[in-house]
Amino acid sequence: MGLQTVFRAVIMGAPGSGKGTVSSRIAQSFGLKHLSSGDLLRANIEAKTDLGLLMKSCIDQGQLVPDDVISRLILSSLRGIEQTSWLLDGFPRTVAQAEALDSVYDVDSVINLDVPFQTIRERLTSRWVHLPSGRVYNIDFNPPKKPGLDDVTGEPLVQRDDDSPETVSRRLKDYERQTQPVLEYYRSKGVLETFSGTETNKIWPHVHAFLTRKIPGNQQAIGKA
Repeated sequence: MGLQTVFRAVIMGAPGSGKGTVSSRIAQSFGLKHLSSGDLLRANIEAKTDLGLLMKSCIDQGQLVPDDVISRLILSSLRGIEQTSWLLDGFPRTVAQAEALDSVYDVDSVINLDVPFQTIRERLTSRWVHLPSGRVYNIDFNPPKKPGLDDVTGEPLVQRDDDSPETVSRRLKDYERQTQPVLEYYRSKGVLETFSGTETNKIWPHVHAFLTRKIPGNQQAIGKA
């Protein structure tokens, strides 16, 4: 069930916007290969590639990985799937990265998930984790049977540092500051499509309908809205 022509897309959205869920649904419904920059970065660090060692050095020193290093990592990964339709997640994060991508590939669509920051704050700060298993609970819509305890083992749940209210607010501000210029860049190129809402399950049908119209050979798309 492949696509008739190659379709290249980028998905953007703040931490907690439902980007991971929407990305997996796009990959499943339309056959796009989902490429996460975070996964690629971790894989290269674990494999101790030249780029991986370079990135680990930056991270260990508390520095941001330079745009050109991240761009080299992503572009080298894309070269291996030239004839495959893909969805990039987590890249580009800066205009320089977007320009590097544009210098090699034409991006057909940039899907921007616009979820109110207040909704994201409530979503993330309600999240609790059973660390040994990775089971995730949300006190609003997926609470544990006993407050503060894992359903399976009865062990205590913890809140990740990343999910504390202060950290969430800082991450959202950082995302907005960093990403706004990238959104403007793609808006000026006429490829930005923004989907607004507070619930992933309500945003998804609109994303699905858009891609069904947008992707050549969409009659071959599988899955349902």
